[in-house]
Amino acid sequence: MTNNQFWDASVEELTKGYTYNQNHDTYTCLICEKTFENGVIYPIEDTLFEARKAAEKHINSEHGSMFQHLTSLDKKYTGLTELQQNILQHFKSGLTDKEIAKQIEAKNTSTIRHHRFKLKEKEKQARVFLAIMELLDKEQDDSNSFITIHKGATMVDERYAITQEEKEKVLKTYFDKGLDKPLKQFPSKEKRKIIILQHIATKFDRDQTYNEFEVNQVLKQIYDDHVTLRRYLIEYGFMERSRDGKEYNIK
Repeated sequence: MTNNQFWDASVEELTKGYTYNQNHDTYTCLICEKTFENGVIYPIEDTLFEARKAAEKHINSEHGSMFQHLTSLDKKYTGLTELQQNILQHFKSGLTDKEIAKQIEAKNTSTIRHHRFKLKEKEKQARVFLAIMELLDKEQDDSNSFITIHKGATMVDERYAITQEEKEKVLKTYFDKGLDKPLKQFPSKEKRKIIILQHIATKFDRDQTYNEFEVNQVLKQIYDDHVTLRRYLIEYGFMERSRDGKEYNIK
């Protein structure tokens, strides 16, 4: 669904929709990872913009707005019900409680006031939880931190609760001769599959489009049963295949 930069972004960056990389002097869209470099002028809708402004314009023209994008995310990411998403979007559009009640077919405006109260309570809880997790992170070492879930992940559940320590252990076991050497065997357990597939996905360039032959050539160097690797890369959302089967991209 989303990329690593999205999940690593601060609340302020999520609000703006882009992150600034001081080392590269670039602004990157948190939704699609399109990058805008300072010093370069970008033409958008017949107007020229500097990098930061171009990033803002890009988000609005290509993705609607960050509010729209964030409120449309799956419940597993926002904790919002479909009704709450709709009500928030109505709040954003400036409708009165009476108008919103009519839109969602509520009996009266007290229902909307109740939702406002519950959403405010949710906001308070979120702030406290963020503070708790920030304090916890300061006490944790990197080996206990969870690996990032990839953008195209399907059926995100406890299978993705993988720590860095677990990941390193599994990779060492299945790539026993080194991470650049062939895979010893393909695991049957779900967590191990995800770890192995995540590593294999790094062998491809995210910005490149591959044909099936090129994908197979990469996978054959890793494991004899390259068809199985290709199938699972697609099934688990690490790789995307076009409908006609001619193009492959890393998600």
